[in-house]
Amino acid sequence: MKPLKNEIFFTDLDNTIIFSYKHDIGIDKVNIELYQGREVSYVTKKTYCLLKQVAKKMLLVPVTTRTVEQYNRIDLGLGILPYALVCNGGVMLEKGKENKHWYQQSLVSVQSAYAELQKALELLEHDRRRIFELRFIRKLFVFTKCIEPEAVICTLKKHVDLQFVDVLNNNNKIYVVPKTLRKGESIKRLRHYIEGKKILAAGDSEFDISMLQAADMAFVPKQLADKYNLTNDFIIMPQKSPLSDEILEYIVKYVE
Repeated sequence: MKPLKNEIFFTDLDNTIIFSYKHDIGIDKVNIELYQGREVSYVTKKTYCLLKQVAKKMLLVPVTTRTVEQYNRIDLGLGILPYALVCNGGVMLEKGKENKHWYQQSLVSVQSAYAELQKALELLEHDRRRIFELRFIRKLFVFTKCIEPEAVICTLKKHVDLQFVDVLNNNNKIYVVPKTLRKGESIKRLRHYIEGKKILAAGDSEFDISMLQAADMAFVPKQLADKYNLTNDFIIMPQKSPLSDEILEYIVKYVE
C-alpha cells in the first residue's frame, strides 16, 4: 500500500500533544475530550491550528497507550484520521475502524511474553497497594493503579523476566508491556504496511523512547533527554511553552 504522503509524523498524545485539566496550559485552549460530561483534556489554540497545517503537509498518526474507547473520546478537529495506533500499537485503526489482521498479528507477537504477563497479573491481584481494577488490555498488556508505584515497580521487576517485558509507570498507573509491543515496533510495522518513507516522531516519556529511536527525526523534551541521556540524532525541545506548540511549529517551518 502506497503512503498518502512522503513523511509520516507519529506522535504520542497525552502530555505531548494534548493535556489533561490537571495541567496549566494557559487560557488560550480548546477542549478536545469529554468524559461523562466533563471536560478532561485540552490542546492550546496554537496547537489546534498547527495540527491542521501539519496534517496537510504529511501523514499524521497518533500512537498511544489509550484503548480504542479512550482514543475515540478525542476530537482534534481533524476528522477521522487515516491511521491511529492505540493500545501501545497493538491495535491499528484504519479510517476509524479496527484492522483485525493487525490485531491478530499483535496477539501472536506478544506470545513470547505471555508467561510474564500472567505472572504480573497474579502478583498485582494480591498486591495490597493496588487501588484500581486489574486490566489485561485486549490480552496485550497489563494495567492498573497503585499507591507507592515505585515500590510496586521494584516488586514486579524482581519477579518477572525483563528480557520479555517492560515494567513502567506513569504516576500511579502501572503497566507491564511486552517488549514486542513497544511503540517503536508498531511504527516500524505501519511504515512497512504503507510503504512510508521519512518518519518523524514526538513523545514525552519512557513509553516513547523506542518510537523516538526508530524515527528519522525525533522531537524530545529536554527533561526526557537529560533523564535517559538522549543526545544523538534528537531535536531537543527546551519546552518554554507547551511541547506541542514547539514541535508543530518546527515541523511547519522547517520540514520539507
